[in-house]
Amino acid sequence: MRWQHVPVLMLLLALLAVPGSAAGAKYLYGNPELSATIAGTNEFAPGAETGLTIIIANSGLNTHKIVGSTIVAPDDQPNTAKLTTVALKSNDTPFTIKTDPQFLSDIMGGASRTATFNVKVADSAAPGTYVLPLEVTYTHLQEAEEYGPDTLRYNYQKKTETLPLTVRVTPGLRVEVLDVRSESLNVGTEGYVSMTLKNIGHDTANKAVAKVVRNGASPLIPTDGNAYIGTFEPGETVDVKFKVAVADSAEPQSYPLDVVVAYEDYEEKSTASRPVTIGLPVGGKIAFEVASPTVTLHPGGKSILEVAYRNTGAAKVYNAQARISAVDPFTSSDDTAYLGDLAPGETATARFEVSIDADATLKEYGIDSEIRYRDDLDNSKISDTMKVRVALEKKQGALFTNPVFLAAIAAVVIGAGYYIFVYRKKK
Repeated sequence: MRWQHVPVLMLLLALLAVPGSAAGAKYLYGNPELSATIAGTNEFAPGAETGLTIIIANSGLNTHKIVGSTIVAPDDQPNTAKLTTVALKSNDTPFTIKTDPQFLSDIMGGASRTATFNVKVADSAAPGTYVLPLEVTYTHLQEAEEYGPDTLRYNYQKKTETLPLTVRVTPGLRVEVLDVRSESLNVGTEGYVSMTLKNIGHDTANKAVAKVVRNGASPLIPTDGNAYIGTFEPGETVDVKFKVAVADSAEPQSYPLDVVVAYEDYEEKSTASRPVTIGLPVGGKIAFEVASPTVTLHPGGKSILEVAYRNTGAAKVYNAQARISAVDPFTSSDDTAYLGDLAPGETATARFEVSIDADATLKEYGIDSEIRYRDDLDNSKISDTMKVRVALEKKQGALFTNPVFLAAIAAVVIGAGYYIFVYRKKK
C-alpha cells in the first residue's frame, strides 16, 4: 500500500463510523403532575352567573435519562399528559355547572392549558367557602420497550385525578316582594303603588334605598320611584310606597315593573340587589260620553243648551267641569258648567247659554266639548274632546210672532171695526 492513500482511507472509515456514533436517548422515570387554579377572582355573589376560567398546569419532570448509540428515542415523554379532558363538578354546593366536559389535548411538562366553564350561583346561596372538584382524565406513557434495534412498543396508562378548586360566596342582599297594593292606577293617570319588601339574603344593607324601575317598554313609568329604607337587616320587612304613571297607550291589563334596592354592602361598597319583576293591574282609562240626544234649537236670540255627560271610565273623578267651544253660528259668554264628582256610570247635566245667528243655516251641528276634572291624586286632567249634537230648525208658528205680520193683522182688525161702527151709525 502506498502511504499517500492512507489519509483517504482514514477519511472513508471516519465517514462510515458517523451513523453508528449518533446516540439515542430516552427517559426512564417521569409522570405528569397537574394542578388547577382559577384565573381572576374566586368570589361570587348569590345569583351570579359567570364564566369561570381555570388554568391546568403540568409541573411533572423526567428524572432519569439514558443515552446510547443503540437506543431508539420514543415520540412521547413520560411526563406528558396526553388526550386531556377536564370536567367541573358541583358536588353538594350551591353552584350549577352549565358547561360540558372539555377536551384540552396534550399538556407537556412545563406547559398549561385553560378551560372556561359557565357557572351559576344559586340565589339562596349562603356565604362561605366551597370546593368545586375538577376531574381531569388523561393518558401518559408508562413505558417504551425496545424490540430490536429499530422497534418500540409503547405502554400507556389512563389516569383520572380530582383537583380541588376553592371558591367563595360573598354575603348579598336578596329582595322578596311579599305584598303589592295599587291605588288609582288607570290608563292615562297617575297612582300609588305600595309594597312590602323582605330581605331574604345574608347581608345587612346599609343606607338602603328601594327603587321601582321601568321594565323595558312597559307603560308603567315611575314618577316618584325612590323610598329610603336605611338599615335593612336579613329577615327584616319594610313597607314602601311609590308613585307611578300609566301611559295613555296602555290597555286595562297587568304590566311589569322592576324593584331593586341600592345599598352599601359589608365592604361599604355601593351595589344593588338583583331586580325583582312584579306585575301590576291597570284599570281602564277615565272617559266620558255625551249621554243626551241631539238637542234642537232655533236661530235668532238666546237659548239654553242642556247637555248630559256620563262617566264611562273605570275611576271616580272630582270637581268635574264641562266646557263647550262655541263656533259660528253659535256664541256664548257662559261656556263652562260645573258637574261635581262623578263615579263610574254616573251622569250630570250641564246648562250653557248660547246665542244663535238669525240667518244660521238650518242643519245639524257638532259643538266641541271637554271635561276638566281631578283624579284621586288631585292631578288636573282634561278628557278627550266630545261632540254635542245640535240641530237648528225653524221655530213652529214663527209667522204669528213676526212683528210685521202682527201689525198687518192689527190694521185689518182696526179697519174692520171702523167699518162696522160707521155702518151701524148710518142705520
